[in-house]
Amino acid sequence: MASVLIIGASKGIGLETTHQLLAAGHQVRAFSRSVAESEMSHPRLEKIRGDALNRHNIDAALEGMDVVIQVLGLSSLLDLFRPVSLFSNATRVLVKAMEAKPVKRLICITGFVAGDSQASISYLQRRPFQILFGRAYADKSLQEQLIKDSSLEWTIARPGFLTNGRRTGRYKILDRASEWRNGMISRLNVADFLVRQVEDRTHLEKTPVLVC
Repeated sequence: MASVLIIGASKGIGLETTHQLLAAGHQVRAFSRSVAESEMSHPRLEKIRGDALNRHNIDAALEGMDVVIQVLGLSSLLDLFRPVSLFSNATRVLVKAMEAKPVKRLICITGFVAGDSQASISYLQRRPFQILFGRAYADKSLQEQLIKDSSLEWTIARPGFLTNGRRTGRYKILDRASEWRNGMISRLNVADFLVRQVEDRTHLEKTPVLVC
């Protein structure tokens, strides 16, 4: 079993990933600004309050870890209409910190339409997507490039439209660009994929799109 640091553990996919990591038998260090207020409790869970943009906080959180799962999210929908730099800035801090330590395995979530998957979105979807999500996904694309340019052992997961559906374990992992398409996937199934990557190197240095 691995010691896993999950950055962004207090809600959404990060919270679900934390639960599934513990169920799989891993030692988990949950890191976020609000995780200390969470009611989560487990003998193999350590909760650390910290800022993903603070190098000192990240350095401390990395101590003794084998794997990092980065699951960042914006605080509110209003943030979509402001300049977005959270994803790239936090990743810049994390990559530099990991490269200075023996922690090399990084599993990260961005989303379909980040990076080179943008070419796979349909013409009719592209304009409204850019209006609503353009700022965030421009920064996610920069985030991806920072990871790809690093010396880390990375996997970048690009889920499609997120739902609150069940964890089924049945979803498509589209590695090849010719297969990439939009679709829906539950947060629980995304968490399932992330947990599997802790021990599975099949998608090392790949950017799979996840859809049902």
